[in-house]
Amino acid sequence: MDLKKQNILFFTRSMQLGGTENVILQLCEILGPHVGKIVVCSDGGVNVEKLTAMGIRHIRIPDISQKDPANVLRLMRAVRRILREEQITIVHSHHRMAALYARLCSPRGVIRIADVHSAVRDKRLMTRVAYRGTRLIAVGGVVKRCLTDDYGLPDEQIEVIYNAVAPFDGTVVPVPELTAAAEAGQFRVGYIGRFSAEKGADHFISAVAPILAKHPEARFYLVGDGKDKAALEAQAAALPAGAVTFLGYRTDVQNVMSQLDLIVLSSLWEGLPLTMLEAFSVGRTAVATAVGGTPDVVRDGVDGLLVPPRDPAAIAAAVCRLIEDPELRKKMEISAAERYRTVFSLDRMAKEYLHYYEQL
Repeated sequence: MDLKKQNILFFTRSMQLGGTENVILQLCEILGPHVGKIVVCSDGGVNVEKLTAMGIRHIRIPDISQKDPANVLRLMRAVRRILREEQITIVHSHHRMAALYARLCSPRGVIRIADVHSAVRDKRLMTRVAYRGTRLIAVGGVVKRCLTDDYGLPDEQIEVIYNAVAPFDGTVVPVPELTAAAEAGQFRVGYIGRFSAEKGADHFISAVAPILAKHPEARFYLVGDGKDKAALEAQAAALPAGAVTFLGYRTDVQNVMSQLDLIVLSSLWEGLPLTMLEAFSVGRTAVATAVGGTPDVVRDGVDGLLVPPRDPAAIAAAVCRLIEDPELRKKMEISAAERYRTVFSLDRMAKEYLHYYEQL
């Protein structure tokens, strides 16, 4: 395929903060120099500014998750207009409903691709309808197995391309709270992610007390924001003063991670967690819940420790183990850094997506 003749529409629900949105930004950077043009449509969000800075046009559409008939009609008209006016030749969806609308609205000859970012097992009939005739890219092996085993989709319809993160440039900008903790000889444990139920930050905070009972030198840091922030702050307030610190939303996640001793991923479900890739990219190991695509990244006992979801006691036990065994932690950090370089680098992802598009 001559990519220079292709006009791509990236179609998703929103451009808020999150792993899916980050992948779209990466694909804009990867494919932008090689294709005719890229357009993104969604109901908006803070990452629209990044698209604008990259010279990528964003077109705002109604929320694709709203199912009322009037909204559905508005959406279909909007998507058909975008496809026609922007002369789109490839629609690349990043949400199940986006894939459904792409199927309903795309004229003959338009190629449809959909990235599947999570191993969610629901709405089986709608999922099969949405993805019929669409080339699928699963972000991990667990996600592909979900599509084949749970939804009955054919293996040959699905390609696996792992997500990736850009390498850390090595420039460490000290975070005062973390610098002070290091100088005091405290062990720094971090949570990085949205403050929403599916990320399990409440389970992370619930693990603090049993860890402190064995290791009073440990300190805990949460980086992020979200609708559950007030509830999490109230939960943390019941713990000893200074044990838990909220660092707010930050754009320098790899910089922050490089100043932590250990990362905890407490999610209840995941596709392929970018948080783990970011941790590995700066040579940090993790305690992570064995959900979704996380075991595709974290090999238990090799580059991190896997624990069951919704189990603060298991999180606490794993964190204590790594505090008490610095040699094991160092071994896992070395393995994590190597795994990033060989499996989850942005260069690898760029080559695989370009090859995928060229073969369409």
